[in-house]
Amino acid sequence: MQHSVDIWLPASKEQLTRLVPGEAVRLFGTIYTMRDVGHQRCLAALNEEGKLPFGLAGQALFYAGPTPPKAGRPFGAIGPTTSARMDAATPALLEAGITLTLGKGKRSDEVIKACAATGAVYLIAVGGAAAYLGGFVEKSELVAWEDLGPEALYRLTLSGLPAFVGIDSRGEIIEP
Repeated sequence: MQHSVDIWLPASKEQLTRLVPGEAVRLFGTIYTMRDVGHQRCLAALNEEGKLPFGLAGQALFYAGPTPPKAGRPFGAIGPTTSARMDAATPALLEAGITLTLGKGKRSDEVIKACAATGAVYLIAVGGAAAYLGGFVEKSELVAWEDLGPEALYRLTLSGLPAFVGIDSRGEIIEP
């Protein structure tokens, strides 16, 4: 079994530059959830205010929509959604200060280039394991966009959520 690297979020640029494609990681600390409509709203705020809203600069985004709380946990399940759906917004968000994204699937050439240009990384979580991944969420707070239901902006506290490096800070990608 491959040894995993513990990453404390928000991660420093120094920590991110040490990651290599395919490397297993465990995520601890703060990450925010954001999906399709949230990206649209975040871009609108960025364009209007000239900066990311809600203190998102320097933070990590998890492309996920959690299910309601269950069994004493903050969520019943939380799994990655297809990252390519966020590709149109991702370069602008990375340029504005997002340092790490987490989802599933391949990313566009524009996102790969934006990772290299900004030093951001893209991590891949295993799809179909939302109930399992929900066990790594210690705390959840609604931050904004309550009207979006499970796709609202949440701040999560993670405790060892497993993932893999899909794109490193130099724009190198995991090879299939």
